[in-house]
Amino acid sequence: MFFDLNIKGSSLENNIKLAIQASNYGWKHINFSYNQKKFKEALDMKDILKESLNDIIDFDYTLEINSTNVNEIRKHVNNFRQRASCISVVGGDLKVNRAVLENIRVDVLSAPYLNRYDSGLNHVLAKEAVKNNVAIELCFKDILRTYLSPRAKVISNFRDIYALYRKFDFPLILSSKAESVFDIRTTHDFASVFIETGLTADEIARSFQTSKDILEFNRNRGDFILKGVRRVSDEA
Repeated sequence: MFFDLNIKGSSLENNIKLAIQASNYGWKHINFSYNQKKFKEALDMKDILKESLNDIIDFDYTLEINSTNVNEIRKHVNNFRQRASCISVVGGDLKVNRAVLENIRVDVLSAPYLNRYDSGLNHVLAKEAVKNNVAIELCFKDILRTYLSPRAKVISNFRDIYALYRKFDFPLILSSKAESVFDIRTTHDFASVFIETGLTADEIARSFQTSKDILEFNRNRGDFILKGVRRVSDEA
C-alpha cells in the first residue's frame, strides 16, 4: 500500500510518463500536485488523464499552495477545498507553519524545514498538528537533490521531526516530490532511504496509511457535520 501525495504535475504527456514509471516501481496511488495558479487548468485535463491511466495506477490531485501570505493561503484553501482531494501548503516560514497547523481545513504542511537551519517545528506546533489533524510532509527529493552539508542538515531536520512525531504522534507522510522519471525510486529504495535517516519500517508503513486516510477523509468531507460526526444516509 504505497501512496505518494506529491508528484509534481505538469503536462499531460509528462504526467503519463511519471505515472507509468511509478506503477512500474510498485506505487499504488499517486497525487499530481499543482500550485494555486495551475490547479484549475489541471482539473480541466483530469478526465483525459483518467482515460490514459485507466488500469495503470490510481491518481488524484493535490493543491499545493506556495505563499508566505497567510490571508492568501486561507483564501485558496476556502476556494478549492471541495475540489481537491488533498490540500498542502509549502512551509518554511514560521508564520506560515503556524497558520497552517492551526487550520483544520488544510491536510498537509509540506517541508516545514524548507530554507531553514532548524526543522520549523517545536512542541507547540506539534500539538497544533495533533489538535487539527494536519500532517507533516517530508520530501524524498530534499535528500535526493542535496549533497554534503546541505544533505546532512536536511537529515538532521528530519530526525528532529521524528523525535517530535514519536512524542506527540501527529500525522506524518512521506512523498517523493518527483518532477521527472529520474526522481522516482522503487518503493523498496524509497523506504530504505528513510530507514537510513532513522524511521522504522512500521513508521514508514503508517505514513502511507496516513496518506490513504487523508484521501478517504476528503472523499467524505461533505458528510462530516462536526469533527468525528458524519452524516449517514436514511436509506436502508
